[in-house]
Amino acid sequence: MKKKFTLEIASPCSENFDKMIPNASGSFCDSCMKNVIDLSKKTNSEVAKFIAETKDKNICARLKVTQLEEEFQYNETSRMHNFKYAAVAASVLLASNLTAQEKEPVQTEESYVAPTIYRLGKVAQNQTVNKEVLITIKGKLIEAKSNRPFGGETYSNLTLSINNSENAVKVNPKTGEFSITTEVSKDSKTLMVTISGNDYYLAKEIPFDIKSVKGNVLQKNIIIASEELTKIYIAGGLGINYTRQ
Repeated sequence: MKKKFTLEIASPCSENFDKMIPNASGSFCDSCMKNVIDLSKKTNSEVAKFIAETKDKNICARLKVTQLEEEFQYNETSRMHNFKYAAVAASVLLASNLTAQEKEPVQTEESYVAPTIYRLGKVAQNQTVNKEVLITIKGKLIEAKSNRPFGGETYSNLTLSINNSENAVKVNPKTGEFSITTEVSKDSKTLMVTISGNDYYLAKEIPFDIKSVKGNVLQKNIIIASEELTKIYIAGGLGINYTRQ
């Protein structure tokens, strides 16, 4: 049965996520001594799966504002149904084993014909062409309207990654400069840029042309509007509102 629900922030939290201790699922908050799960970068299906697995627990999570406007759904299976299925499967397996033990082994005689070997000289080898290249992207993160680097206390801790790579780099808050090394496809026409920090988040595709890479270095400024950055909140007690079927 499909279960639908929406999310709400029951108890907003003012703690700075960037100052928490990072771990595999999010970050650890010293103030409340709890783990804050980062749902802001997960897809709808990943969020639904997480909620389905932890629906009976008190969750402290980090969310994008837009996720509060989404409706999620997951398939809820009956435990009794699963138990019956497991019992039936076990009994079938047991019956199969008993039947196998009651039968006498049948002696069979196999005839083997040696294959004819043909020698054709050199064997041609297909070589796989590696379409991934390692490049370094250097440039500045620029605000579209002011044509200046993102800076000030509001954007003092922005990080940038390319194509969802884990090696995010910090953007210089004064100059907007960044330098990041990543693998890209030679055939790719776009790069996925992810910007996060100071409770802001943005994932955006930008144009890419392998011909612009000179000596494995791409000089490219990234220009975005401040309105494109999505505000992210921490929910001290994540509320789950189930939709009536």
